[in-house]
Amino acid sequence: MSTTALSCGNVERAERPSGDGVQWFDVPAAPARADLDPLLADAGERLVVHGTDIDFASVVLRLLRKNLLADLIVGYVPVADSPAARLWGLRPGDFDRALTAAPRPAALIRDDSGGVLLGEGSIEPITGQVYCDDEQVLNGAATSITISPDPAAAPLPEPTADPMNAMLDPATDGILVTTVRRGLLRSRRTVARGRAVQASFRSATVHHDGVAHPRPMEKWVWYRHTEDLRLAR
Repeated sequence: MSTTALSCGNVERAERPSGDGVQWFDVPAAPARADLDPLLADAGERLVVHGTDIDFASVVLRLLRKNLLADLIVGYVPVADSPAARLWGLRPGDFDRALTAAPRPAALIRDDSGGVLLGEGSIEPITGQVYCDDEQVLNGAATSITISPDPAAAPLPEPTADPMNAMLDPATDGILVTTVRRGLLRSRRTVARGRAVQASFRSATVHHDGVAHPRPMEKWVWYRHTEDLRLAR
């Protein structure tokens, strides 16, 4: 199996393994279209990302836009502990898992700003209304609301690269929503599961995979994509 492996940004390269079928490329942090497209054009069966959560998300977003999710096994080697690492059971520096582990379907979360979410998105503090599918999870103020893919979500029975397919049976899970509110003695934490999250709130900053959205927002939507990520985990 041939593997295209990416070192993103200023990461430690001394420990990255070399071997038959593994070819490493140095790309910038949060690599963009011009950095990735020439490499993806010649990618083999597996793509490995060594970097941060936002590096990982940047690469997966490009796979989504080029309709390559079904074609590639994706491995992630986090450079440090992170929300995505904890969520998917990955250890910093674990190249062996990324390079050799069999893929398992992983729910891929998109948002209405054109991005993807691989680890954690958050709004904190937040005052407004938030729905997870038909369930209202917030009506008022909260310390924070955190969104993440659900690692226990069922694989999609009929994945498709065409979200407009009228015959598509929509997923019923894929997203975890954690709401934290202040209590008299301690914070109260509630968790909801669903396919999509819609939030309407007073102007606030949305964070996704460790990066702040460049401008304050008043609305945000997260939803499960119609294809899963083939993640080595």
